[in-house]
Amino acid sequence: MPLNVKNEKKRVAKIYAVGVGPGDPELLTRKAERIIRTVPVICTPTGTADASSYALSIVEEFIDRSRQEVLVQVFPMRKDQEGLDEFWEKAADEVAERIGQGLDVAFITIGDPFLYSTFLYLYRIFRKRYSHIPIEVVPGITSVGAASVAAGLPLGMASDRIAILPTTYEDAELRKTFREFDTVVLMKVNRVFDRVYALLRELGLDKNAAFVRRVGSSDEEVVFDLATLVGQKLDYLSLLIVKK
Repeated sequence: MPLNVKNEKKRVAKIYAVGVGPGDPELLTRKAERIIRTVPVICTPTGTADASSYALSIVEEFIDRSRQEVLVQVFPMRKDQEGLDEFWEKAADEVAERIGQGLDVAFITIGDPFLYSTFLYLYRIFRKRYSHIPIEVVPGITSVGAASVAAGLPLGMASDRIAILPTTYEDAELRKTFREFDTVVLMKVNRVFDRVYALLRELGLDKNAAFVRRVGSSDEEVVFDLATLVGQKLDYLSLLIVKK
C-alpha cells in the first residue's frame, strides 16, 4: 500500500525588525537576543559609509561574525528627504536578495522599530515591492521610556495627556502642544535646543524639564539645569522631557 507523502512547503525566509533598546545590552528582550544570536544576516543602519553603527555597538557581543554576515546599510540623516529613496530602495533590494537565498535577516534599530525608527523607511518599501516577504517586528524599549526612568519623571498617570514629537515644528505649534499636554517629549532636540529653551522660559516651563542624552549607555547624562546647555553642541541621541 503506497504511503501518503505530504508535499512540504518550502520555508520562506523572514525579515525580523528588532528593537535593541536605547543603549544598554541588558535591556534587550530575550526574544531580541535569541534572534540576533541565530539569524545568518544582521542588517544595521548608519548615517554615512564611514560612520559606526550605534545599534550594532549595543548587540556586538551577541554576534558571531564567523558564521553571521553583518550588512551595514547607509541611511543619510538629513531633514530634506529628497533623493533619499535610492538609499532606501538599495537597502531593501540587498535584504530581499538575502531573503531570496533562504536567509533570515534581522534589521536592528535602536529603541523600538515602530517609533521614529530607520526601519520604517524600509517597511514602507517592503510592503509595496516585496509584499510576499514575511516581516516580524520585535518591540524594544524606547529611549522615551528609558529617559523617563533615568530622569525620575513619570510620563503619565491617570488622565494625563502625553505628546511625543520630533522637534521640527515652529514655535507656534510647540506652544500649542505645551498648552494642551501634561507631558511633552521632544525628540532630536540637539540642533534646536536654544530655540526650544527660550520658548520654555517664556512659558515658565524651563524648571519642569530634563535633558537626557545617550540613555542606557556608559555616556548617559541627565541635565535639569537647562541653562547650562545653551550654546553647546549637543548629542544627536538626546531628548527633552517637559512636564507641567
